[in-house]
Amino acid sequence: MTHGKNFGPRGRPANAFSEPGQTVIVALDRGMRVLEHIAASGGASLSDLSRATGIPAASMHRILATMKLRGMVEFSDTLQKWFIGTQAFRIGNAYLNRSNIVEAARPIMRELSELTGETCNLAVENSGDVVFLCQVESDNPIRVFFRTGTRGFMHASGIGKTLMAHMSPAQVDAILQSKGLPSFTPNTIVDRQKFRKELEVVRTRGWALDDEERFIGMRCIAAPVFNSFDEAVAGVSVSGLTLRLPDDSLERMGRLVNEACQRVTDAFNGRLIE
Repeated sequence: MTHGKNFGPRGRPANAFSEPGQTVIVALDRGMRVLEHIAASGGASLSDLSRATGIPAASMHRILATMKLRGMVEFSDTLQKWFIGTQAFRIGNAYLNRSNIVEAARPIMRELSELTGETCNLAVENSGDVVFLCQVESDNPIRVFFRTGTRGFMHASGIGKTLMAHMSPAQVDAILQSKGLPSFTPNTIVDRQKFRKELEVVRTRGWALDDEERFIGMRCIAAPVFNSFDEAVAGVSVSGLTLRLPDDSLERMGRLVNEACQRVTDAFNGRLIE
C-alpha cells in the first residue's frame, strides 16, 4: 500500500504534470534547444551552436556526445558540422502517426494536383507556426518545395491564414503577439487591423489567398480541414507561379481546394465520400 501521495492509474503521482513550469529539467531543455537549432540551420558547428544557444562549448560538447550515442545527432568529419540523426527523424515522424490525416489527405491531394496542375500541400499549426506535413509536387519545372517539417509564419501563408480564420480572437491575438507580422514582400500584410479584416474575408469566402506575400511571383490558395468537433486542424493548398494562377482563375481554384478539403474532412473523420 502506498501512503502520502495520490497516485494516478498508471502509477505516477496524479499531480506530476500539473505545473510544467515548475518541473523543467535543465539538461533536457538544453538538449532540446540544441536539436531545434541544428534542425533550423540544417547543420551547425559546435561553436555556432554554443553562440546561438548561450551554452558553453564544454557543456555543448557533452550534450552533443550524449545525443550522438542515442542517434539523435550525427557529426560530419568532412564539414565539421553536426546534423540531425536518424533516430531524431524516426521520433519526429511518429508525429504523423498521431492521426490518419496524412493518409486521408494524400490521395485527394494527388487528385487535386493533377486537376489543377499545381503543387499541393498539407500543413498544421504548431506553436504559432504553420508546419508542413506532406506535399504532392506538380510536373511544372518551376514550383514551390517545402521539406516535411518546414515551419513558416502563418500570416504570410495561405494555410496559415485559413487556420487562423477559424481560431478565436484570443488565439489570433496570442499568435500575433508572439510572432508579429514581419514583412517578406511588398504584399505582406503587416497591419493588425487589416490582417483581422483579411481573416474575416477568408472565413466568409471559405478559402485563403497568399498573394505573393511570402515569395514574389508565387501564389497559394488554401482551405481548412475539420475534425469531428468542427475545429480546423489542418489546411490543404495549391501553390504555383502567379502567371499560372491569374486573378480570373482564383474563384475556380478556391472552389476546387475547398471541395478537396471537404473530402479530406470526410475521410479524416471516417465518413463515406460519395
